[in-house]
This record gives sequence, structure tokens and C-alpha cells, in this order.
Amino acid sequence: MNATQSIYAQRRARLASMLGAGGIAIIPTAPERPRNRDTDFIYRHDSYFYYLTGFTEPGAVLVLTAEGHSTLFCQPKDLEREIWDGYRLGPAAAPAALGVDDAQSSAVLDAQLPRLLESRSCVWYPFATHAGLAARVEGWLNAVRARVRYGAMCPAQQSDACTLLDEMRLIKDEHELDIMRRASQISAQAHIRAMQRSARMLRAGQDVREYHLDAELLHAFREGGSQYPAYGSIVAAGANACVLHYRADAAPVRDGELVLIDAGCELDGYASDITRTFPANGKFTGPQRALYDLVLQSQVAAVEATKAGRRFNAPHDATVAVLAQGMLDLGLLDKNKLGTAQDVIEKRAYFQFYMHRTSHWLGMDVHDCGSYVEPGEVGNTSERKDPLSGETITNRPSRVLRPGMVLTIEPGIYVRPAEGVPEAFWNIGIRIEDDAVVTEGGCEVITRDVPVDADEIEALMRN
Repeated sequence: MNATQSIYAQRRARLASMLGAGGIAIIPTAPERPRNRDTDFIYRHDSYFYYLTGFTEPGAVLVLTAEGHSTLFCQPKDLEREIWDGYRLGPAAAPAALGVDDAQSSAVLDAQLPRLLESRSCVWYPFATHAGLAARVEGWLNAVRARVRYGAMCPAQQSDACTLLDEMRLIKDEHELDIMRRASQISAQAHIRAMQRSARMLRAGQDVREYHLDAELLHAFREGGSQYPAYGSIVAAGANACVLHYRADAAPVRDGELVLIDAGCELDGYASDITRTFPANGKFTGPQRALYDLVLQSQVAAVEATKAGRRFNAPHDATVAVLAQGMLDLGLLDKNKLGTAQDVIEKRAYFQFYMHRTSHWLGMDVHDCGSYVEPGEVGNTSERKDPLSGETITNRPSRVLRPGMVLTIEPGIYVRPAEGVPEAFWNIGIRIEDDAVVTEGGCEVITRDVPVDADEIEALMRN
């Protein structure tokens, strides 16, 4: 077994040890999904399945017992289909290639699963993640029940495998972190290319569109060896940056406006996630620079708050504290009406300009799995009334950060035209996002190959 196979084998062994006596887990990969009449979207495996196998073909299911025995059901060899759709590993080659104990054709899955489920106490599978899976499990269990007169014992319990796998995936190992660092380097180069092309085309008097910058991102992702974007890239020029989930389109990139790019590649199953906001022509105006420096100051505070032993909410609280004071200082919020920064925070008045959270988990999925509540403190609840909606919200202690957790740090400000808001700031949207690995003494920011300092961005864009 080679080093990579050993990583997946260790993960399977760890999961098996948590299934309980007589437990069995069924983990399917993702199906192929049609894009239009007779073509599919580019295939992307299921993250849970890949985490345990490293296998990227569709039509596969992993079955794992509490004793640690692994069976892979995969597509059978089919030379005719392989001419059209590509090489298949096949059951005969799978054990040696993947390190699983056994492999069978997916064509016999429905016949074999009832036999594997016999005499098991609990069946684990991912709840609410695969359409129709629960019904298939029920069908396999019904086939077991049909044999009870012949001594078959049917599992009496069903449990959500996500509860175990989410906790495993939340702490990244060195193999995962190495891939995520490389994905971040590729994505950083993509942002640099987009920044430089924007300024270069404007200096040449050319018509610049959002899709020109999107093209730079896609080129850099693939040139760096990434398989595809980790998510639909946001390339938002001017006022479009105030739309949080805007998609790259055909809007003009104008001299004197800002561009917000939120884009990252996926490399070997792991995502990166970077946002940079830059002047289209390479030079910030006074109002743009004032808001940009405020967002960057809030990110610095959030990075400093990200370390083992602190809570997941700590970066967000640090961000909001800086933004609230800055919004008052710059006149975005009226201190005569609202009072101090603490008043702004308590009234959530900052929400007009900053309406999302500062962080989310990052890993195989862009918004990666893992609870945001500390597991041992779920029952410690308190209630508060939201000052904006009036809704009663239940608070639970947020997650304690531990080494190996990876999260984004992404403060922002989005200023839509509104009464009482200085016109110089209208239609400016700014977000700065980096990816951070929690360490004992702080965090490792792995996405800084593309600069965040305004002076450094301007220097970069002069090239």
C-alpha cells in the first residue's frame, strides 16, 4: 500500500472504529447530472465518498463494516462505453489501486446489500444528501426482513454518517493542507492576472468587460493544474460589487471604479476561496481608499483573533468592532443618531453595510462541513431578540478553534445609495477574503501570494 492509499485506509479505519459493534456504513458518490438534452455537467465526486476512497469515478458506493472491512461497488469494465466516456478502473483492479479489501460491480449492488446488512445492528449513511438513498436503504432492509424466518437479523437502527464524517473532515491533516496551500497559490496567481489585465486594457484604451477578467481566472486555474473553479466566480464591476452573489457577466469595467473578484480553484478535491477588490485602472480614489483601508483594518483584527482556543465567532466580533467604529468615523452612520460603536453593534446598525458573517469552514467543499457550535456545549442556550427583525434567536456557544481547522476571513462593506449616506461612497462594494489554517499560536494565512495592502495592489497593477 502506497502513502496515498494509506491516508484513505487510515480514514476508513477511523470511521469504522466509530460505527459501534455490528455497525455498517454505506457511502455513495455523487451521480452524474444532466446539463441539457444529451450532455452532463463536468462530473464532480461526492466529498464524503472521496474523503474515504480517493476515487473519482461516478456510479460507486463504499460499504464499510465496524470490523474495518471495506467493499467498493464500482462500474464494471465496458470496453465499448470506455471508447466514448473514458477509462474505467473496474472491480478487478480496484483493490490494488485504492487499497480497499474487496470490489464488486455496481450492477450487483441491490443483490449484495441485503446480504451485507444481515445481522448488523445499525446502518449508517449520509442523511439528506443523496436524493432517493433513504428509500434504497429501506428497500435493502425490506429484503433482509423477508428472510427473518430463515434466521436473518435486520438492523434496528439507522444513523447519520455525516455526524461522524463532519467531525473527521473538520480537522485537516498535512496531506489536505498541502493540497489547499497549492490551490491557494494557483488562485492567487489568477487574481494577479485579472488585476493586471484590467489596468493594462484600460491604459490601452480598450473596452474591458467582466468576462475578460473571468477569462484570466479560468486560464490561470487550468494552467496551474486545477481541475475546475471551486465555485462560480464573482467578477463584479462598479455597483455590481454590492450584490453579494453576483456572477461574472458582460458589464463594462470602467476607469475610476472598483472591481470585486471572489474566485478560487479546486485542486484534487479541495477548494480555495479568495476575494480581492481593486481599482480597475490601478489607482484608488480617496473615498475608495478610505473604505478599503477600513475593511483591511477589520481583517487584520479578525486574523489576530483567529487562533487555537478562541471561538469561531471571535474573528467576526473583531471585524464588527472595527467596522462599527469606522462607519461612524467616515460618516456612513450618524453618530448623533446612533451613539457609540458599541451602540451600533448592539442595534446591529452596521448591517446596512455589512450583512454577512466573516468566516465559514473551508475544505473539500467551499462552505465545508462541520458544526459551528461546540459539541459539548450544545445544551447551553440563551435567547435574544434581534434588534432589526424582532425575531427571537437561540444562542449556543460557538466552536472552539483547534489546530488544523481551516476557515475564511472575509470582511466587507457594501454601500448602496441611501438617504443620509455620503454620495462619495455610493455604489462601492469591497470585500477582502483570505483562507486561514488555525495553529496553536495563531493562524497561517495561505492566500497572501496576492497582496491585500492598497499600496501593494497599486504597485502590482502598474506592471
